[in-house]
This record gives sequence, structure tokens and C-alpha cells, in this order.
Amino acid sequence: MAKLLLVEDHEEIWDFLSRRLRRRGFEVLVATDGREGIEMARAERPDLILLDMNLPEVDGWTAARQIKNDPDMGATPIIALTAHALAGDRDKAMAAGCDDYHPKPVDFSRLIGQIDAILQAHQPKEEKTAGLSPLAGCCRSIGSRW
Repeated sequence: MAKLLLVEDHEEIWDFLSRRLRRRGFEVLVATDGREGIEMARAERPDLILLDMNLPEVDGWTAARQIKNDPDMGATPIIALTAHALAGDRDKAMAAGCDDYHPKPVDFSRLIGQIDAILQAHQPKEEKTAGLSPLAGCCRSIGSRW
């Protein structure tokens, strides 16, 4: 299953989310400030990062930019978690490099949908077609020419 890095400084939130995500089969790493989150992202190579935007040490906006500007980590998808739910906050998170945005309080079923969609979109092509009939790829490529 996928490895997630949860960067969140409020214990009640990271405890709640990490327990529920582990029950769903995810491996969950936890960092409690932005600096630690950047270091763990570099060392652990998670499949996806859940990033609170209001963090001590280094805020989430800066952490997202640093991760996305690093050639070794730049492709790692990030979902911003924030209590900022104003109209421009989603755009601000996306401009910082986040791939998606989830306002707090967390709607767990919606968050799972976002995680699944991003992980599916970022899977290597071989994994996306695993389990499909060998003719599936052939039919798709023939269909695309017609």
C-alpha cells in the first residue's frame, strides 16, 4: 500500500488521521513541523504528502514550494490541509505547488477520495494497466486512431 507523509502540528488531528489512514492500509509517517516534513519527505520518499499549511518552523506554503522545487521530490503529490477556507486560499495552495486542497475540519471520506484519485493519477503506466487483459492496451491504442 502507499506510503503517506502527514505533516501536522496538532496532535489530536495527526493522531486521528494517522490511525484512520493506517486502518485503510496506508503506511503513515508523521512530521510535526514544516522543517521536519521537508526532511522526512527527502529521506522517506512518500507516495503522497498531506501538508498542514499553518506549521511551526517552516510554514506549509514554504514547505510545499521547497519540496516541489527539489528535483528529487518535485513529483511527489501534496494535498494541502488547512483551516483557511476563503475563496483565494485554494488558489494560494495550488500556486505553492500543492496538487489538491482539503479544508479543515477534515471530511475523512472526501479526503480518502482525494488521496485515491491522486495516487491513481500518479501511478506508473505499468501499474495502471496491471490486471487488465493484454488486449486492453491494444484496443485502447487502436480505438485512439479511429
